[in-house]
Amino acid sequence: MALSCRGVCRVGSVILLYGKQPVGVKASLFTPRLASTKSSSSLWFVRHYSPSQARHGIGRSIVSRLKWANEKYESFLQRRFPRFYGLYNTFMRGFRLLFQDAREVRKIMTRMLTDSTENQNLPYRDLEKLRQFRRDLIKAIPLVIISIPPFANYLVFILMYLYPRQVLIRHFWTPQQLVEFQGVYHTQRARHHWAIVKGMESTSNSVKDKQLKSRLMELCSKVRSGVHPVVSDVHAVRTLFSGPPLGIKRMYADQMRHLCPLLFLTPRLPAFWIGRRLNSHALELMQLDRSIVQLGLHQLNDTELREACYVRGLNPERLSPGQCREWLTQWLQFSTHLNESETSLYLHCMVLLTVNYPKHPHH
Repeated sequence: MALSCRGVCRVGSVILLYGKQPVGVKASLFTPRLASTKSSSSLWFVRHYSPSQARHGIGRSIVSRLKWANEKYESFLQRRFPRFYGLYNTFMRGFRLLFQDAREVRKIMTRMLTDSTENQNLPYRDLEKLRQFRRDLIKAIPLVIISIPPFANYLVFILMYLYPRQVLIRHFWTPQQLVEFQGVYHTQRARHHWAIVKGMESTSNSVKDKQLKSRLMELCSKVRSGVHPVVSDVHAVRTLFSGPPLGIKRMYADQMRHLCPLLFLTPRLPAFWIGRRLNSHALELMQLDRSIVQLGLHQLNDTELREACYVRGLNPERLSPGQCREWLTQWLQFSTHLNESETSLYLHCMVLLTVNYPKHPHH
């Protein structure tokens, strides 16, 4: 049964227009006029598709093939280059976790706009998610920019291998690296502990009230001798931290620079800027403390408990969950009674109430 050239072109046009894949198939009858007279009664079955259905089918086919190719690639890496596959797997898992956090933050922000909720009225876990995501995002921006060009992932892999702690955020760390790097960061901030205590002792010479001066010197002496102070010891000198000489706007620049590593902030900024950053971060943590009290400390799981202790200056690596809960209970008893003008005392207690816990309990 012969077809003329025009007939072949017409049938080809129909197939090109409506697609070849059987997506949403609907059979119909088509009788070509240009067929030979002997076959004019022959019937042609042509499948019709909508353009959107065709595009959907092609897109699904492409995604399926890409997924298959990616699985083959991962299988090849795992079989031939196991160490590189470990980096690759950590990299991909990190991006999934980062995008998951981004979706959760977007939901939180949407609820805030819809319900006209103020930041301080958010539940503890939402507040903590916003705080941590903001810090992660600031550190992750350079990594994301580097990953944009084609084949730049390999450069990222090299950076991950050579400088994982410096260039990557926690999403791209293995569980072992998370514990190790938190220990490194705590060691870095612990180097400033005794400088902060020494600064308090030096500042006590300018305290005119003899009773307050004596209490401050006694508090510093307890910490130096390895005794863990109680909350009442700290509250006895709280007025010195809301005004001169240890208020957030009154203390010496060197003392503020030693406080910066406690919050993992850079001290290489002008003094007035450092003071503002210390104050805003302390207020944020104070709000988180109040949110924990509203939620109930018993509602935190072990991971959340350890993270809360770590953020407030305590290294929970060698502590049991019970010790972490005990310390955080004492911390909340201290912090929830502070005013916004006492952020300096809050920051100093990240040393006073952590450095000797739990070695020597107070008698």
